[in-house]
Amino acid sequence: MLKPQQQAYNQQLNDCLLRKKEITLFVKREDLLHKHVSGNKFRKLYYNVIEARNKGYNTLLTFGGAYSNHIAATAAAGKELGIKTIGVIRGDELGENLKRTLHENPTLGFAVSQGMRLHFVSRKAYRLKTKPDFIANLFQLFGKFYLVPEGGTNALAVKGTEEILTPEDDAFDYICSAIGTGGTIAGLINTAKPHQKVLGFPALKENFLHNNISKYTHSDNWELIRDYHFGGFAKIDQKLVDFINMVNRLHNLPLDPIYTGKMLYGIIDLIKKDYFPKGSKILAIHTGGLQGKDGMNIRLKKKRMPLLI
Repeated sequence: MLKPQQQAYNQQLNDCLLRKKEITLFVKREDLLHKHVSGNKFRKLYYNVIEARNKGYNTLLTFGGAYSNHIAATAAAGKELGIKTIGVIRGDELGENLKRTLHENPTLGFAVSQGMRLHFVSRKAYRLKTKPDFIANLFQLFGKFYLVPEGGTNALAVKGTEEILTPEDDAFDYICSAIGTGGTIAGLINTAKPHQKVLGFPALKENFLHNNISKYTHSDNWELIRDYHFGGFAKIDQKLVDFINMVNRLHNLPLDPIYTGKMLYGIIDLIKKDYFPKGSKILAIHTGGLQGKDGMNIRLKKKRMPLLI
């Protein structure tokens, strides 16, 4: 099974804004669980890998974009555990010159270095990834495999994310998490205490997450904060770059530009706007994904923008 390389801990942030507003803010450093299978990816894959092994599978197949944290984490988990991995990647143009793609794309280059086999499909075909005919075709191509959904979210993933909160977290009033597919926040919702409210910060423009999350929880102790996606998935501007770099310099807290950077920016902005009552204790979950900084810096360099540190 996957083993954590380090235990997560709660890191307190402290600055003049927090003192002025009388707010306590901690970040749970789930990113430190594993160098390559970090944060919520460790949690989501943990029980899925056990299930695959128990059912006799020796291959994991999953889906993702060209810079997917989930693709990188699945590849690394497979190498560590001696399980074959296949990544179905959105964008068939990426497979036209694979040598160039692997040289220019740090995520896919890493995945291949971990032994993952890549299968590129068109964006149109990728939208059919949950359809029975599409999956049946993959079985014809690759034989027997254990299927892990895009982003890793399924019932076993939620079981894993239900283990993020510990008894020491009972003192917090708010639990905050970035959201991609909804599996992480579903686990947090299920294990939050009655006095706690769970806030989710979607990393993309969406109208489906509420339904996705509701499949895995029946609680009503949560809310989606949809104002901090910065224009859409993987969209970023100078303001967000500056914020991420400032947090890293002041608090020695690295953030990724896709998920955690947007979440913490949103939390700080809500604190400025007095969303949280004085005396509130907030816990933000660091879901990892720091490998995404390398790919984003390639894009920022092309735009002649400052890089993420």
